[in-house]
Amino acid sequence: MTTSNTSSIDLSGSWRLASAEGDVTTSITLPGDVHTALHAARLIADPYFGRNEEQVQWVAHRDWVLERAFQLEDAEGDWYLDIDYLDTVATVFVNGFAVLSADNCFRRYRPDVSSMLKAGENTIRVVLHSSIAAGAERQGRQPFYVPYHQGNSPIANGNMLRKPQCHFGWDWNIAIAPLGLYGKIALKKLETARIEHVTTRQGHSLNGSVELQVTATLFAKEPGIVPMHFALDGERVRLDVGVNAGETVVNHIFYVEKPRLWWPSGSGEQALYALTVDLPSEVVTKQIGLRTVELVTTPDAAGSRFAFRVNDREIFCRGANWIPADALFSLSSEEKTEDLLQSAKAANMNMIRVWGGGFYEHDWFYDLCDRLGLMVWQDFMFACNLYPSTEDFLDNVALEVDYQVKRLASHPSIALWCGDNELVGALTWFDEPKRDRDRYLVSYDRLNRTIEQAMKKAAPGAIWWPSSPSSGYLDFGDAWHADGSGDMHYWSVWHENKSFDNYRSVRPRFCSEFGFQSYTSMPVIKTYADHKDMNVASPVMELHQKNAGGNERIAGTMFRYFRFPKDFANFVYLSQIQQGLAIKTAVEYWRSLKPHCMGTIYWQLNDTWPVASWSSLDYGGRWKAMHYLVKRFFQPIAVAAIPSEDGKTIRFSLVNDTLSQVSADLSISVVTMKGERKHLKDAQAVCTPEAAVTATAIDVSDIPEGTLLAWRFTASNGMGGEGHYAHGTYKALELEPAGLQVTREYAEEDGSVCLNVTARGLALFVMIETETDGKYCDNVFDLAAGETRRILFTPAKPLQDGELPEFRFYDLHSCQSAD
Repeated sequence: MTTSNTSSIDLSGSWRLASAEGDVTTSITLPGDVHTALHAARLIADPYFGRNEEQVQWVAHRDWVLERAFQLEDAEGDWYLDIDYLDTVATVFVNGFAVLSADNCFRRYRPDVSSMLKAGENTIRVVLHSSIAAGAERQGRQPFYVPYHQGNSPIANGNMLRKPQCHFGWDWNIAIAPLGLYGKIALKKLETARIEHVTTRQGHSLNGSVELQVTATLFAKEPGIVPMHFALDGERVRLDVGVNAGETVVNHIFYVEKPRLWWPSGSGEQALYALTVDLPSEVVTKQIGLRTVELVTTPDAAGSRFAFRVNDREIFCRGANWIPADALFSLSSEEKTEDLLQSAKAANMNMIRVWGGGFYEHDWFYDLCDRLGLMVWQDFMFACNLYPSTEDFLDNVALEVDYQVKRLASHPSIALWCGDNELVGALTWFDEPKRDRDRYLVSYDRLNRTIEQAMKKAAPGAIWWPSSPSSGYLDFGDAWHADGSGDMHYWSVWHENKSFDNYRSVRPRFCSEFGFQSYTSMPVIKTYADHKDMNVASPVMELHQKNAGGNERIAGTMFRYFRFPKDFANFVYLSQIQQGLAIKTAVEYWRSLKPHCMGTIYWQLNDTWPVASWSSLDYGGRWKAMHYLVKRFFQPIAVAAIPSEDGKTIRFSLVNDTLSQVSADLSISVVTMKGERKHLKDAQAVCTPEAAVTATAIDVSDIPEGTLLAWRFTASNGMGGEGHYAHGTYKALELEPAGLQVTREYAEEDGSVCLNVTARGLALFVMIETETDGKYCDNVFDLAAGETRRILFTPAKPLQDGELPEFRFYDLHSCQSAD
C-alpha cells in the first residue's frame, strides 16, 4: 500500500542522536537503527566482525535520544504525527510536551499534536528506552513468572515486549537488542478527514465474475462532508461522504465481469489490479489480486488433510521460512530483499513463511511477493517463548493484530494467518508450566484467542491457523512427531542427531519447518574472520555459531557420511553439500507422498548476519550449495530415487505439480569410480496433474559394488534433469581424481564469464566459487568422464576491462584427498 498526502511534512532524514546521559553524540538517518549510526560514526566497531558482538552490548543497556527541528509556517488547524515501526518502548515529545508513550513496534501511532505546535521552528524528540530495562521491569509486574527460551534469547525478558523476538538473540542471530525507528515519521494536517484503513473482500461467482467490496474507514475530529473517489481498472466513482466525529465507514463494490486471476508462481499469471481510494488531501493505493484461497483440512484415513486450494485447484507448496533480511534494519533495503525473494522464485518456490519471531514486513515486501507469485504463510509475531496474558498486554496485542491484518490482508499473496510459532511446544520446555500446566495453558489460550478474535474481526474471510506446528484447532498435542494431521515441524535429524534416512520415517501432511545447518561460504567468512580464526574451533567461528552443539553436529555428520575434509575451506564446502543432501532427502520423499503431503517449507531461506545456520542463501544473498539443489528438487516436474524401507529396492518417483498430464522418459545407468557410465535401464512413465507416481524400480542387487546409480530424464513439457544416488555412505566409495579442466571466456555482450568445466574422471558435487559477487546459471553438479558443463557467471557489477575473476573449484574427491 502507498499513501500520499498534500498536507504533510516528512520528518525522515538526518536527526541528532545522543545517549540519555549526553556522553555519546552523533547523527542518525531515519528510518534507521542506533547501532548502525554509532558504527558509521566510529563510536562502536562493526558488530558483525570477529567477536565485536561482545563489545557492543552496552548500547542496548542505554536510553537513546533522537531529536531534530522542523519549520512550520502556519500552526493553525488539526495536526498529528504519523509513526510506525517505532522500536519499541519510546516517548515522543513535541516542543517539550509528551505526545506519545509507545511500547509496540508493530503498531501505527497517530497522536494529536495540534496544541503543541507553533509557527516557525519546532522540535521533536524521541526517547528510546532500553528494552533490557523495560523487559525486566515488566517481568517484575507479572502476576506469575513468564519464562522465555534462554538458549534463543540470551538477552532476558524479550517476551515482555512487542518487539521482534530475534532481537534478543536466537540460534542464528546476533544478540544485541537493536533499537530505532524503521518506518515513517511525518507531521500531517487533518483536512476534514483522513483514511485510517482500506480493506477488501472478494466474492467469486459460479460464472467467474468477481464482486470486490472495498471498505474505507475515515477519521474526523468534527462532522463534515468530504469528496471521496474509489478507482479500479479504469473505473472511478465519486462519493460525497458525510463524516461524523470519530470513525466513519464507507463501502463501495466493484463488479469485475471477466477477471484476470492471480495464481502462485508456476501455476498461472500473477494478475494484479491497482485499487485507489482518495480524499482531496490523501490517496491510498493498494495492489489487488483476484483469487480464492482455501485451507483443506478434511478428515481422512491418516487423520486430516492440510492443503491449500487456490482458485479451486490444490497447490503443492514448495518454499522456505523467511527471517528478517538483516539483524540491523539500516543494513537492509528493498533492493536486497527483492534479490532474496527473486532467488526464492528462481529456485522454483511458490511459498514463503514469514516466521513469528521477526517483523510483519513492510508493504513493499508483500507487493514483491504478489508480483513474484510467492504465497505468504504469515505468522503473528510470537515465537518460542511464553507470553503475558494480563489485560494491558492482551489489549496491546489486539490493537496490533487489528492494524496489521487490515494493512496486509488485501495482498493476494497472503494465504494464511498463523497464531504463533511453537508456543504450544514451549509449554513443555520450562519448569514452571511443567509444574503448573493448567495455569500456563489457560494463559496461552487467552493470548491465542485474543489474536484469533482480532484477526477474524479485521478480515472475516481470511484463513486462521492456531499455531505452527499444530495438529488442529484446540489440539495442544505434539505436532513435532505426530504426522497424521495439520502442519509439522520435524527437527529430529538436526536436534536429535538422527540420520538423513530418518526423514523417511515420517509422513507429514505439510512440513512447515525442518532443516540442517552448514557454514556460510568462504567469501562471507572472510568478511568477519581473519585468517588465523579460520578454524571451526576458534572463538570467532564459535561466536558465529549460535546453536548449542551446532559445530559438533556438523562435524559429527561428516564422520557419519564422508571422509573428513583436508582443510578449512573444504570443511566449509562439505558442510554445505551435506546440508543440501539432508534437505533433498526429506523433500524428495515427502513430495513422492503427494497428495498425502502437500507442502514442504524448509528452515530457512536467508541469514540476518554472517553466521553458521540452516539458510540456503548466504548473508548478502549468494547461493549456498544447497540452493542449487533446491532449484532441482523443487522443480515442478522432478524425478527422485527413493530406497525401500527394507533397503532391497529403489523406486524412482515422478512428481508432477503442473496443470497438465506429463510423460517422462527416464534413462538409468551406473557410474564407476573412473567416471564410466554403463546403461542399466530405460523407463517411461505418465503422471496426471498434481500427482506423484512410481516411474520404475530396480533391485539394489543390480547395482555393482563400487558404483553409483545415476539417471537422466526428459518430460513431455520440456522439463528435465539428472541425479545420482549412493546406496550407502560416500565415505565408503573409493573415489578417484576428477581431473577437472577449465577454460574461461569473457562474454563481452552481457558482461558474463563463460566457464567450460570438463572432467577426466568422476566429478561429484562440482562447486565453483569466487570472491566476485554475482550469479551462476548453474552450480554444484556432477560430471562423468569426458563430460563438459558450460557455466555462465554474471557479476553483480561490471568487471574491469579484460579482468577475469579468480575461481576456485571443489569436488568431492579433492575435498577429501591430500593429493
